[in-house]
Amino acid sequence: MPKKIRHSINYLLSNANPIWFTIYASAVAFCLYTCVYAFRKTFAVATFEGVEFVGMSYKVWLVTSQVMGYALSKFIGITVVAELKVQWRMIGIFIMVLIAGIAWLLFAFVPAPYNIIFLFMNGLPLGMVWGMVFSYLEGRRMTEVLGAALSVSFIFSAGLCRSVGALTMQFLGTSEYWMPFVTCCLFALPFLFFLLLLDQLPPPSLQDEELRTKRNPMNREERKRFLTTFFPGIVLFVIAYTLLTAFRDFRDNFSSEIWTSLGVVNDPSIYTSTEIPVSIFVLICMGSLMLIKNNKLALMINHAIIIFGLLLIGIANFLFEQLLINASVWMVLIGTGLYLGYVPFNSILFDRLLAAFRYAGTVGFIMYISDSFGYLGSVGVLLFKEFGYANLSWLSFFISGGYVVSLLGSLLIGGSMFYFHRKHRSWLLLNP
Repeated sequence: MPKKIRHSINYLLSNANPIWFTIYASAVAFCLYTCVYAFRKTFAVATFEGVEFVGMSYKVWLVTSQVMGYALSKFIGITVVAELKVQWRMIGIFIMVLIAGIAWLLFAFVPAPYNIIFLFMNGLPLGMVWGMVFSYLEGRRMTEVLGAALSVSFIFSAGLCRSVGALTMQFLGTSEYWMPFVTCCLFALPFLFFLLLLDQLPPPSLQDEELRTKRNPMNREERKRFLTTFFPGIVLFVIAYTLLTAFRDFRDNFSSEIWTSLGVVNDPSIYTSTEIPVSIFVLICMGSLMLIKNNKLALMINHAIIIFGLLLIGIANFLFEQLLINASVWMVLIGTGLYLGYVPFNSILFDRLLAAFRYAGTVGFIMYISDSFGYLGSVGVLLFKEFGYANLSWLSFFISGGYVVSLLGSLLIGGSMFYFHRKHRSWLLLNP
């Protein structure tokens, strides 16, 4: 992008009405991460039926390999994202996504099962992209809307990318092995375009910093101090988030198998049609939190929304098993409850946490602590299913997991809510 055009966009955004700025930033972040998701999850639509390796399903190997890369990436990201300088954000995002695309090319060329390692190579860089993208958006008056748009993008894009992948196989005759790389190529130019647009966002204003606390990179000692200060609450919400991440990953990676169990086959549109209403509802719900100026109140409401989402998962399962709702309504309700619980952890909850306690730091650090354990939990669930309940259908395992997430997760988040409420009262006495 020419330098004059970049300066012009940056100037217009710096002086834009907050509403127009929010529309621009939300749309760009949404579209960018939708493109990024195409480099990650498209393969989930393939079943690789009948292929096994060392007595385990080939697809489970693929999912496990990618999630392990993603989990390791989150541990690395605790340091990398927390200390990332502003001038390296765009280059960092580009390099991470480029490596992920190359991994899919190598996956297509190398025969199974030797190509399993390239899923690890794909997940390792992509795990750091979210924190780099969100660093453009955090610490602003409109962070709820911006974070909600970014978070909703992976709800919508999970369905869109699977639909596009299914269409490439159905109409272009692409094999299951080449389909992920072909889909990446379709999204490559839009990814570069929206990345350049995102990089034109000006830093948070003085008013943003006054309302939401200035955001600074955190060194090793600062990260250690933060963990020590809020350790009980962090433990509670990290365990809850681990449950949500494992459940969400299972739903994403094995949605094709779940729909097949429900009798729905050869319908690429089903992945998108069930995610659109979820995306819209979650976006409205999360975005409306920007109307709450009191950061402590917003922090508590975030907890309440997560609890509601967790309970909705259990209620939806019960209604479905009693044949009171059909499969499509059930999947929409499950998705709504899941993402009402999951989305706050990816930006909004932690942004309000820092703001409520007037703590100078960065959301990326807290987010990556949660993510690192979340994806370890996801690997654990896959192995638990494969070696402990291999004969249990994907559908039955998914429903049983939903009840566990609903009940245990609600208790954990309730404990986190109580902890931070009490902690804030004592914090005000020590830091008036």
